[in-house]
Amino acid sequence: MPSLLDRILRRDPDALPRTVRVDRALDLLGDGALLVDVREPGEWRSGHARQARHIPLGRLDSEARRLPKDRAVVVMCASGMRSRGAAARLRAEGYRATSLSGGLAAWRAAGGDVVTR
Repeated sequence: MPSLLDRILRRDPDALPRTVRVDRALDLLGDGALLVDVREPGEWRSGHARQARHIPLGRLDSEARRLPKDRAVVVMCASGMRSRGAAARLRAEGYRATSLSGGLAAWRAAGGDVVTR
């Protein structure tokens, strides 16, 4: 059975939904998408998804080049507000990016793995 990402890209190779729920984000991550957390360093230290890469929103423009353009990117923040803007900025730069609706709060509520440092 084709993966969620394969089904989306078959319809439009450059498109991902602007936002996704946790269940769809997990499918995308299982299909090889990257998870990027754009919260501030103190927020990151208070808890983050284990597989997330940390790129604070204020450094996104300069650090986006660390992300491969050949993989989908799921962007998360605390509630989904900052990640929507960050995903839009990434899309404008040619990345296939989407925002995690509800952010880390939704991730936790769905039982997503969270670690603290």
